[in-house]
Amino acid sequence: MMRRVVLILLAWAGTSPALAAGDAKNGKTVYAQCAACHALDPAKKTLGPHLKGVIGRKAGAVEGYVYSPPMRRSKVVWTSETLGAFLVDPQAVVRGTKMPFSGLATAKDRDDLIAYIALP
Repeated sequence: MMRRVVLILLAWAGTSPALAAGDAKNGKTVYAQCAACHALDPAKKTLGPHLKGVIGRKAGAVEGYVYSPPMRRSKVVWTSETLGAFLVDPQAVVRGTKMPFSGLATAKDRDDLIAYIALP
């Protein structure tokens, strides 16, 4: 599994522009796909954990959200790289995660989404 995660990280990093190049305006549009389950406002309750401050946060750490055991046990810290890999294939990063998401197809959409959710 670790080999697969490393390969996905390398593929994502190698085909993706730097985070600074992400277009947060387009990222807001891409985020519409996430908004049904994830809020940016920590006070808003949704199916998934909120994404406010996700960059730099340990996976499985939002108080009050019931994570899958694999997510709680994971050692993942969300960076642009780990989040980018998760957005390619969540199961490759945290096998057994309960996130029912099959991945964002393009590196541009992933970069733009990360740029948007990383805004203060």
